[in-house]
Amino acid sequence: MTHGLLIAGGGQAAVSAAAEARARGYAGPIRIAGDEPWAPYQRPPLSKAYLLGAVPAAELPLKAERFYAEQRIEWLPATRIEAIEGPGRARTGTGTIRFDQLVIATGARARRLDVPGAGLDGVVSLRGRSDADGIASRLGEVASVVVIGGGYIGLEVAAALAGTGRRITVLEAAPRVLARVTGPEMSAFLAAEHARHGVAVHCGARVAAIEGEGRVRAVRTAAGERFAADLVLVAAGAVPNLELVAGLGIAGADGIEVGPSGESGLPGIFAAGDCARQFRPLAGAAMRFESVQNAIEQGRTVGAAIAGAVRPPAGVPWFWSDQFDLKLQMAGLPFGADARIVRGDPQTRRFSVFYLRGGVAVGVDSVNMPAEHMLARRLLARPAPLDAERLRDPAFDLREWLAGPIASAEAGGC
Repeated sequence: MTHGLLIAGGGQAAVSAAAEARARGYAGPIRIAGDEPWAPYQRPPLSKAYLLGAVPAAELPLKAERFYAEQRIEWLPATRIEAIEGPGRARTGTGTIRFDQLVIATGARARRLDVPGAGLDGVVSLRGRSDADGIASRLGEVASVVVIGGGYIGLEVAAALAGTGRRITVLEAAPRVLARVTGPEMSAFLAAEHARHGVAVHCGARVAAIEGEGRVRAVRTAAGERFAADLVLVAAGAVPNLELVAGLGIAGADGIEVGPSGESGLPGIFAAGDCARQFRPLAGAAMRFESVQNAIEQGRTVGAAIAGAVRPPAGVPWFWSDQFDLKLQMAGLPFGADARIVRGDPQTRRFSVFYLRGGVAVGVDSVNMPAEHMLARRLLARPAPLDAERLRDPAFDLREWLAGPIASAEAGGC
């Protein structure tokens, strides 16, 4: 008897894995078990337009209802896979599901803040639709918001709320916003943009306590500063959901270790998305990514492998963030860069920052430059030495360089 494919988790990676497996000819049953009551949905709008009611819930689903019926994919809502009981057996709250292959796509959860007052009413996080709905329901009685964390989610929520007449404060423990993922030029630009829109950004601000009696009233930093707050959003990063694989020997502290096709160390068990840690050639190390593009790519790779096919390696990683009227697009991995080249003028709010390591581009951040972002992805896919001074010159045509014989020769004819 064929028990088929079971996918634990109901996000982008889960849907991508199921769709790819079916498209590649997988004929067995496919079941997606998600612990939320809703069918898989888009998450990027949650920190932006959906939070303000500009995107209705009806527009969130990743696929129309008919997709699951047409593709013979069974969606199991509000079904949490609680344990892997043994080979081919998973336990839920209501019974056992048998499987031939299992994909773990359990994602990640918001990191909790370990300070006094973190459990007060009005201290919230944002990872899923119920979180966004809860925040939206509170906004009518909120005059001041403190966002703890100057990463993507924190800055996106701050930008979304900045035009609503509320006092918005961002507290970032690092010396600058987005310090882990971007260079100082982009950090300074974004901090200035937030300030221009009335958001108070405080860097080097380590939270010591959240104050209130029953309900939050303020946030106090280690330096003794106190910021009034009717709502506190904790956006201090995320941790992978690994409880399902505890004790199985396939996960480290920061994710399930997987091979090129998403395979774990156990036969028939794969992982994809925010919970998976995979080797990244561009970085020369294993890493865990939290992005839509990564979830799609890893999900498709796993789905293909389950169907007995092999997908080419994922291309250059890329990300995006919408804040105010800015579209920030990132490509590559800028870690270990020894040079940064700014192309364009940040004052015009249209520019890029190229990150070089040993003269070769390893990452590019762009603001309101979608065409250059696409060129950057092509550039990073075929690494070749770049002349920093030519790159800095706004007259230097990157498109022409990519199409020319010099780039082909420098890239080894690739």
